[in-house]
Amino acid sequence: MRIGVVTFPGSLDDVDAQRAAMLAGAEAVALWHGDGDLRAVDAVVLPGGFSYGDYLRCGAIARFAPVMESIIAAAQGGLPVLGICNGFQVLCESHLLPGALVRNDHQKFVCCDQLLRVENTSTLWTSGYSPAEVVTLVIKNGEGGYVADEPTLERLEGEGRVVVRYVDGNPNGSLHDIAGICNERGNVVGLMPHPEHAVDPLTGPTADGLGFFTSVLKAVAA
Repeated sequence: MRIGVVTFPGSLDDVDAQRAAMLAGAEAVALWHGDGDLRAVDAVVLPGGFSYGDYLRCGAIARFAPVMESIIAAAQGGLPVLGICNGFQVLCESHLLPGALVRNDHQKFVCCDQLLRVENTSTLWTSGYSPAEVVTLVIKNGEGGYVADEPTLERLEGEGRVVVRYVDGNPNGSLHDIAGICNERGNVVGLMPHPEHAVDPLTGPTADGLGFFTSVLKAVAA
């Protein structure tokens, strides 16, 4: 299986995401922001970083990159897409996911290990986890507060589309302690924490994040 990882100007975690894909057993394929060719990948990861310097709004310029035109169309057709941190922001700006990410409520950049509860195990990216499983991932952001209007929040909660939720403290003021959500089909997932930084106990706090990558491999193979 081939997992494509997009590099935008300002991406920081694209190589980490490629490594996570390889540790899961996939072939990592580098995708360039200025090229609309997805190179026949089976899934796509939008990595963390500061695409286009976070000018205007985080992810607002990346949304118009040629590669995103192809990803938006493919995601609407069922391609698995995972947006991590800045990638989550890009997915919201692209309207593949609802809501937005705003400045942390304490107005400071946060970088720490974070406990999360897996709320939805029916997505293509989380099917390998147990319901309500608590995992530890890394979080590092300055604009990670998830916001949406009340009808959208009610719809996300009612449809079970909150994928992961902060536990033991909310690091950025996200409404409903939301750390990640999915689209209606469950093929598009966005989250602020970084699963690619928790795939090896030697280099991360845990290997709890590897499940995102092994989950999509098994889902696509099935």
